[in-house]
Amino acid sequence: MKWIRGETIGHGSFSTVSLATTSGSSTSSFPKLIAVKSSGVVCSAALRNERDVLDDLRDCPEIVRCFGEATTVENGEEVYNLFLEYASGGNLGDRVKNSGEALPECEVRRFTRSIVRGLCYIHSKGFAHCDVKLENVLLFGDGGDVKISDFGLAKRRGENVAEIRGTPLYMAPEAVNHGEFEAPADIWALGCSVVEMSSGETAWCLEEVTDVMSLMVRIGSSDEVPTVPVELSEEGKDFVRKCFVKNPADRWTAQMLLDHPFLAVDDDENSSGGSLKCGEQKASASPRDPFDFPEWNSVQSPVTVCSPVCYSPFSCLVRSPEVRIIGLVSENVPDWSVSCDWVNVR
Repeated sequence: MKWIRGETIGHGSFSTVSLATTSGSSTSSFPKLIAVKSSGVVCSAALRNERDVLDDLRDCPEIVRCFGEATTVENGEEVYNLFLEYASGGNLGDRVKNSGEALPECEVRRFTRSIVRGLCYIHSKGFAHCDVKLENVLLFGDGGDVKISDFGLAKRRGENVAEIRGTPLYMAPEAVNHGEFEAPADIWALGCSVVEMSSGETAWCLEEVTDVMSLMVRIGSSDEVPTVPVELSEEGKDFVRKCFVKNPADRWTAQMLLDHPFLAVDDDENSSGGSLKCGEQKASASPRDPFDFPEWNSVQSPVTVCSPVCYSPFSCLVRSPEVRIIGLVSENVPDWSVSCDWVNVR
């Protein structure tokens, strides 16, 4: 693949990100615009790790695509380059910051569902991302599709690492206390990301954090967990609480979270009628037992006198309880032949 480096569009901890144009035959599978992550060869370990991980995760639509690698010499320095999908919408962290407020919950649900799908695939392949945060979730197309990116710190399950990895604001208690960077730590970071999307603020209040060490103490040594945003629905609050379980063994997995009611909307693969869009009302679910009617409210029936002849099979059912009881305790024998006075029960 032939390519030409363009403007710098971002900086990471280990690399610089540039926009690049490609050229080649009309049958080339490479897009015309790509993102190139570059660093000096001597300090390219993270980029090479990202390439290896993405090679194993290339079949997941919720993970950014990798188009290969190349080494160049620029300004007398040997440079390692990694070719990736270009996300024209930027990253989700900037989306939240630029909005100046929380995202609508329908968007939070949709973005979270895509992230969880990606994490399911990552974890099923035996990897932990180790740096899940909104800045590492890229927006594609018109901003409706997101993909997980930046796998420079990713590791295989059970692989021992000597260094702390990740972003402190998103670190799980077991990562702080024991240096455990496995799949459950990604779920804790996912919870932090949902809080940030839902409130417009980081999960841990930055005004209360004096330095990184004090934050680590709060995460690892106290019983405190990030505050669940009041803006979230009850389903959303429960979803976040499932992420913020201190014991990683009891924390929900990505596969479990994928079946959580909070993610039960905006499913493009729903064969029963398409996805639920922003602003639409969610249809009431069928009751699963005699007491499963949370949306029903008690109402008082209007007081009406029922004619001996019922013109509608439901008209007699609107009499008040008082009138119906009086009919039973009066000296007159009830007319059992009037079928609409009674309802079959089981």
